[in-house]
Amino acid sequence: MFHSFFPQPKAFFISLVVWTLAAIFGWYFFAAGLGASLGFTPVPEEQQPIDLSFFLLPENLWFYGYFFLAALIFCGFWHLKALSHPWKMWSIWGSALIIFVTYFGVQITVVINNWRRPFGDLLQNALTKQPGITVENFYDLFLIFAQIAFLSMLVSILTDFFTSHYIFRWRTAMNNFYMANWEKLRHIEGASQRVQEDTMRFSTTLEGLGINLINSVMTLVVFLPIMLALSHYVTSLPILGEVPNSLFWLAIFWSAFGTVLLAIAGIKLPGLNFKNQRVEAAYRKELVYGEDHADRAQPPTMQELFSRVRRNYFTLYFHYLYFNVARSFYLQADNLFVYFFMAPTIVAGAITYGIFQQIATAFGQVSNSFQYLVNSWTTIIELLSIHKRLKAFEAAIDDEPLPDIDQRYLEHEAGAVHADG
Repeated sequence: MFHSFFPQPKAFFISLVVWTLAAIFGWYFFAAGLGASLGFTPVPEEQQPIDLSFFLLPENLWFYGYFFLAALIFCGFWHLKALSHPWKMWSIWGSALIIFVTYFGVQITVVINNWRRPFGDLLQNALTKQPGITVENFYDLFLIFAQIAFLSMLVSILTDFFTSHYIFRWRTAMNNFYMANWEKLRHIEGASQRVQEDTMRFSTTLEGLGINLINSVMTLVVFLPIMLALSHYVTSLPILGEVPNSLFWLAIFWSAFGTVLLAIAGIKLPGLNFKNQRVEAAYRKELVYGEDHADRAQPPTMQELFSRVRRNYFTLYFHYLYFNVARSFYLQADNLFVYFFMAPTIVAGAITYGIFQQIATAFGQVSNSFQYLVNSWTTIIELLSIHKRLKAFEAAIDDEPLPDIDQRYLEHEAGAVHADG
């Protein structure tokens, strides 16, 4: 699943995590201060541009250079270490490009969040009939938003195009690897489906989860300082009273609560999804045999196979019932969580509508990043079930014992063949 596309995947991903953490700490504890001393001075949060000039701020240009240097060192090292690997350009350099573009997309979100403050304040002033507000004021802000939106669309479209090719290259690498070992694999239940369908679903699903994870990490890197800066507007919380950096701690608590809640509620779902794929595959396989052999796919056999499908689906529906109850409860409560704790600040009139918009958006970005597992849990469940099926391929190729569920299937098939004589 991984070593067909990535060079030495275990070492590669461990080094990627270590290097990423080192780069993040290096930025906050050394590079950012060095940039400020060299003239790349950060602009205070309330003074940051609300248009495309944001991307040309000295501090952002300094960070771009820092990112490219860190990526060049890491990718250059692995490029030299894996000179013979056929997919190194896509797996190493392509991954670095996706990470940077994801970070740039987060920065676009920051610009939009900066834009919310003057727009919200202008809207509030217009609704309260403050003097000096004209239609042209709104049109100017609309034009700025349109420029940001068009840039966002361009980046998103090009990223999706590149990512589609990236995913297909990964699928191609897995396909080539499995077909080169087909003699070891063809006896495993549903081997053709695993090569044709599961490789596609695995690469697509994992890439989607990977991009969302990168986006969550980048969002935290970018928005946590903004959240900390905005926390001074919210000094008092209901029940809790005075809490330093209140918005930051609220986001962590609420996200951790949701993650633990859904992890407990959905703990049985990966195994049930895997079993569901197996009973569906057994039913489909008998139907395929029935196309070529008149003695196969007989009604009693099909009735028994379909009863397994029905039984597993009904079990799956039951467990998804209470999982969806927990998930719906959390997501509905999430809509009011930040409003509840900001109520005293709003009633006191301590902030304008524009600042409220900024706080609500920044809190949502940080909270959603911490809620990565909450938002991705159903996809993770699907990925785990696919991984279990492909893991049997890995075991067969490496001449290791197959998973218990595959061994039971092969024993059942061997018994059926022996009974038929």
